[in-house]
Amino acid sequence: MLQILSKLWRYRVGATGLVLCAQAFGAVAQVEADVVQVGQRWLESTVTQVSPVASPNGMALRMEVAVGALDARLRLSPCAKVEPFVPQGTRLWGRSRVGLRCLDGATRWSVFLPVTVKAFGPAWVAKSNINAGAVLMPDDAMEAEVDWAEDASPVVALPEQWIGQVATRSWVAGQAIRQSMVRAPQVFQAGTQIRVLAQGPGFQVTSDGQAMTAGVVGQPARVRMESGRVMSGVVQDARTIRVDM
Repeated sequence: MLQILSKLWRYRVGATGLVLCAQAFGAVAQVEADVVQVGQRWLESTVTQVSPVASPNGMALRMEVAVGALDARLRLSPCAKVEPFVPQGTRLWGRSRVGLRCLDGATRWSVFLPVTVKAFGPAWVAKSNINAGAVLMPDDAMEAEVDWAEDASPVVALPEQWIGQVATRSWVAGQAIRQSMVRAPQVFQAGTQIRVLAQGPGFQVTSDGQAMTAGVVGQPARVRMESGRVMSGVVQDARTIRVDM
């Protein structure tokens, strides 16, 4: 009889322990769920009110946010006041994170919540596959709505920013054109005779020289003057380098 009572007592104590553990786990899970909700509400309010960029026609981008989950190993204590914040050096754009810290609780804690911020707006996308080195023609892309925040490189939203440019790498159909995907074409080679436009406060002088490097519009290049002096300037067009004195 004593053995039976002893077994029943151990069973009762064990069951009580399991109930207490389940209650404690449920309380922790509820705290974490509440914290995630605080982060989501704050994030939605923040990114939908202020867009980091605007589309060329002045329309605000359509913002969407999605929150991930806190680290499963966390065991947060209850907190009466949770303050969201943006960690230093972090931008709410694409894959990012939001900080959450307890300001009023038995234990002060600070955690990070993974988030994804999407920004939908008009951009130009490739109609078909594009090979690296191809010069882009007006019919190579069409306008469509894309997620500007999907990639770190900004989208090329205006046609004059990509027509006539050169693809820096291969693309696939439907891919949005971004700044890292295009470059200005080379307009002259090293050894080409070019015009050098030297200018400074109150003067402008034009002379001839020989390019020492290939020339890309808007990029620096070196030129050897007739005197033998080597100068650096910015390529203006297929025949001109501007040198600021």
